[in-house]
Amino acid sequence: MPARDMRMEMFVRAIMRRDLTKAKGHMEKLIKIAGSDEWGRGYARAVEGIMNAVKDNDTDSLIVQLLTTNDRERATELLSVYSEMAAQEFRDEYEKGYYTAWAEFLKAYLNQKTLA
Repeated sequence: MPARDMRMEMFVRAIMRRDLTKAKGHMEKLIKIAGSDEWGRGYARAVEGIMNAVKDNDTDSLIVQLLTTNDRERATELLSVYSEMAAQEFRDEYEKGYYTAWAEFLKAYLNQKTLA
C-alpha cells in the first residue's frame, strides 16, 4: 500500500474515533506527502477542511454527517462522483488534488470494517 494511502487510512481511523490529536499528526504527514505544488495545495485544503469540520462538529458538513449516520451508500455515491471529478481533464491541478483527497478519504472510510 502506498504511503499516502496508508497514512489516509490512519487519518480516517483517528477521525472516526474523534482522536483529533492523532488525526492532526496524520493530516500533517498527508500534507507533507502531497507536496507544495498546486495539486498538493488542493489536497491539503481538503484534508484540513475535513479536520476542521470534525473539530468544530459542523453538523452541516459532509464528514460530520457521514460520521453521524454511517451511510455507506451515500459515501459510495460520493466516492464515485469525487473520483470522476478528480480525473476530469478540464479541472485545474488544485481541484484535482482537492477531489483526490476526498476520494481517498471516502475510499479509506468505506474500507473500515465497522462504521461506528
